[in-house]
Amino acid sequence: MSQVNLNEDYLKLMGIYPTTGNSRNLAALGGIVSVYYGGSLIGALFGGTIADRSGRITAIILGVIISIIGAIFQASAMNITWMCCARIVTGLGVGAIDAVIPVWSSEVSPHQARGSFLAIEFFLNISGLSLAYWIEIFTSLNHNQAMAWRTPLALQVVFLLVILVLVPFFPESPRWLAKVGRVSEARTVLQATRRDGVEAELSAIVRSVIHDQQNTENNRYLRMIFPRTKSQRELRRRVVLSVWLQIMQELVGIGVVTVYAIDLIQGAGFSQDQAKLLAGFNNLSYMFSVLFAVFTLDRFGRRSTMVWGAAGMAVLLLAGGILDKYAQTAGPNQRAYGGGVVAMTFLYTGTFGATWLVTPWLYPTELFPTYVRAKGGAWSVVGWSIGNGIVTMITPFLFQAIEYGVLLLLFGLNIFVIPFIILMYPETSGRPLEQIDDFFSNATSWNVFTASKQIREKGCTDYQWTRKYQGGIEHSNALSMTQASGDVEPERHGWVNKLRRRASDAGLM
Repeated sequence: MSQVNLNEDYLKLMGIYPTTGNSRNLAALGGIVSVYYGGSLIGALFGGTIADRSGRITAIILGVIISIIGAIFQASAMNITWMCCARIVTGLGVGAIDAVIPVWSSEVSPHQARGSFLAIEFFLNISGLSLAYWIEIFTSLNHNQAMAWRTPLALQVVFLLVILVLVPFFPESPRWLAKVGRVSEARTVLQATRRDGVEAELSAIVRSVIHDQQNTENNRYLRMIFPRTKSQRELRRRVVLSVWLQIMQELVGIGVVTVYAIDLIQGAGFSQDQAKLLAGFNNLSYMFSVLFAVFTLDRFGRRSTMVWGAAGMAVLLLAGGILDKYAQTAGPNQRAYGGGVVAMTFLYTGTFGATWLVTPWLYPTELFPTYVRAKGGAWSVVGWSIGNGIVTMITPFLFQAIEYGVLLLLFGLNIFVIPFIILMYPETSGRPLEQIDDFFSNATSWNVFTASKQIREKGCTDYQWTRKYQGGIEHSNALSMTQASGDVEPERHGWVNKLRRRASDAGLM
């Protein structure tokens, strides 16, 4: 919608022209963008229910069909009410898709490479985002201003139809197949997607399904947030972690920088045409930055990726905010400061793509047991919808009210999220999905360090939940025996080495 929001014909037809200096029109512009996320919130809950009852592929197909209807309504909108309703319908479909696809991906992927597989999906996702932006750029050159904004909205239908044709050929989730008793089909899918270890993994899945059948009363959204039993309280912890992680993903600022990139770059002293092109190239660099996650997310783990990513983005936003202050003041160095703002924007977006883009979508699919995993993915999208809806609603006001202060505000929010990641979120990298249940069933503390101690006290071999799992009982036993006997490298003193040890204990190194 970034280019559509600049089209005069669109703004006049919606009755919100001009937006500059008009708080009512500015609020309406933000409202049209953010109402989409109200639809995605409801659509996610709907998609999670369908995915659990009828399968992941069926839920995706229904989401695509609803999205097609919404896209047609958007492209033909004649007033603001029509457009808002169309965006809600589109949000319903996209919410269902977003809730189910990460779940499907994690259930089909081998546990050693879940992060890499989802990172590849998001590389393709951002490739589509970049393509959509450049389509908007080229269609904006059309002298027929009505067609300039309707064409990119209508082209959504073409891509959605391609997905609708291809998705039925994708394999169903082996875990869902086992859940509904189709074990032989689950084995077939595993044989097609694994090199070895098929029978061992299938046995673990079947055992998990048998255990899950004892908790079928938990498979309701209401019980996941208003629990009555211990198992339901464990689910609530997972819901809170998933929702809050998605909200934090939006708090670090990506929605501000991508949706309103043109406004940000214009504010740094560039013309609108220059801002459009620079924002387009920023999307391209964003796309390629996601490739880093393909190779790093499973290697370094979820916690360290998010912590160091937030720290890096905070530094870049602080530098960008300071430069933006001077870029908005006329003078001989204004363009140089503006160029610095653009450079920080590119680096920030690239850092986000390499660290925070994939992890908040991957993490919830790993937290939940099979019988509620689709509903868990739905709760994740609820958090994403809340975060996006708030950010896109208030951002136009922020740019007019505090200007360069927007980047400084985002700097503070990036620092704000780091303690939550370190203290609350267990490391899931390398762990089979069925094994992650052990963390929540054996620990009651929200503090992951305290929870790890509780798990160790219960005699569990896998108790280092601040670190990436190395995949072997012998490794964990050897480690604990070495630590107990004191047969380790002599302790080095000094604040640097102490800091390194603490970072290693926290899974950050």
